[in-house]
Amino acid sequence: MKRALICGVSGQDGAYLAQFLLDKGYEVWGTSRDAQASSFANLSRLGILGRIKTVSMAANDFRSVLQAISQSEPDEIYNLSGQSSVGLSFEQPAETLESIATGTLNLLEAIRFLGTPVRFYNAGSSECFGDIGAGAADENAHFHPRSPYAVAKSTAHWLVDNYRSAYGLYACTGILFNHESPLRPTRFVTRKIVRAAVRISQGAAEKLTLGDMAIQRDWGWSPEYVDAMWRMLQIDHPEDFVIATGESNSLEEFVASVFSQLGLDWRQHVVQDPGLFRPSEIRYNCGNAEKARRILGWSAQKKMRDVIREMVRYELQLAEVK
Repeated sequence: MKRALICGVSGQDGAYLAQFLLDKGYEVWGTSRDAQASSFANLSRLGILGRIKTVSMAANDFRSVLQAISQSEPDEIYNLSGQSSVGLSFEQPAETLESIATGTLNLLEAIRFLGTPVRFYNAGSSECFGDIGAGAADENAHFHPRSPYAVAKSTAHWLVDNYRSAYGLYACTGILFNHESPLRPTRFVTRKIVRAAVRISQGAAEKLTLGDMAIQRDWGWSPEYVDAMWRMLQIDHPEDFVIATGESNSLEEFVASVFSQLGLDWRQHVVQDPGLFRPSEIRYNCGNAEKARRILGWSAQKKMRDVIREMVRYELQLAEVK
């Protein structure tokens, strides 16, 4: 039985990855800053909390990281922890850099220090590319980070590259484009849109307030993306991979599709607030996952409208339960 340690198991990707690995027969360990106090709500929602071994770990504390790895003795480590909101990173730049970059460094250094043959996956981000301009970014595209979050993710990416080349670690980064699910926190714009639209469809007299709706993103489905993470650690030699759908849509198109699925005209229910615009924004992104298709046998099956359909269905079911 393989053993995996998921750093950030309580988040969207961490929960789906835990479920995925359990289905493959893994023994799964997951970290939280305080495992005894954490509710692990997403694991409970998926019905798998009782099957996960949890351990407390602060990624920015090297001793804590060393203890967590020594206790769990994993074959594979998935680094999904750290501050995950681009918007929040403008308000908390120091915490964002520390939790992502320093956290990644501590994990890499602990693996090197222990000398065990651990395979390490690092969660990268398409935010590192900045504005792509046109076309789709692959693994050779240059980084031009436009937020503290993207700067932190870029730093972590190059740390992984350095430890792989300098010390021979099996370490790789998945450069993931936007991927969504019902497990997204409500501070993320996709979940915010879906929840508000469902409430409005059921008679709520409210307006949905959004920022820049002209931005374009490549939106995929989180449960498919954790499959790609796992595949990256199964090949003989570690490599970095872009994971994306290859389809880009504007936020306005996302909003229109959500309201349309509920039989509503979004123009009657949405207002734009310039105060929600970010200090620095990516206008367009799109990913080219051809390398993942060729080497990992992975390609996205769900595109934006499929993702929306799943999220709307879940939110309607949640409303019925309430």
